[in-house]
Amino acid sequence: MPHYFRKPAAWLLSGLLLGSTGVLAQTPAPVAMPAPASSLRTYALRLHPGDDLRLALQRFVEQHQLRAAAVLTCVGSLTTVSLRLANQTGASTRQGHFEIVSLVGTLAVSGSHLHLAVADSTGQMTGGHLLEGNKVYTTVELVIGELPELEFRRETDPVSTYQELTIYPRRAPKTGKRKNTE
Repeated sequence: MPHYFRKPAAWLLSGLLLGSTGVLAQTPAPVAMPAPASSLRTYALRLHPGDDLRLALQRFVEQHQLRAAAVLTCVGSLTTVSLRLANQTGASTRQGHFEIVSLVGTLAVSGSHLHLAVADSTGQMTGGHLLEGNKVYTTVELVIGELPELEFRRETDPVSTYQELTIYPRRAPKTGKRKNTE
């Protein structure tokens, strides 16, 4: 039996976390995008029957000029589900009654990225990128968190070639006043 299987689990974890020279530590560590901390401002909203989930979120983001926000929680139901499934180009649309199991993602006036998971009346689940056309059945209750000290932008990633999230500290708004140079 190799020596690394004989070590206690705590040693294995410490080796992974502390980057020891053990066999398991040869896996490269994930790279995190450092971003400054930010306070959190929250908004609660309810959507009504017939509302389009994606369009309502987009309107809310534009009305409040949200530059960095995320969906904190969402519950509700839909009669039409419109998603872009993994590695597909077109929409997948289903009619019926669906419970929202999860809605997650980032929101900003510069672009949003949202994933929706729903369950039908048999418990069968489906999920993907949230598109326009998701119609509210009875209600959708949302809590959105804004990060006022940050700004989310979508920029082309050289590896994926997609417009991916980039995080910047938010610049203070210009006041129009000039500095006194005398």
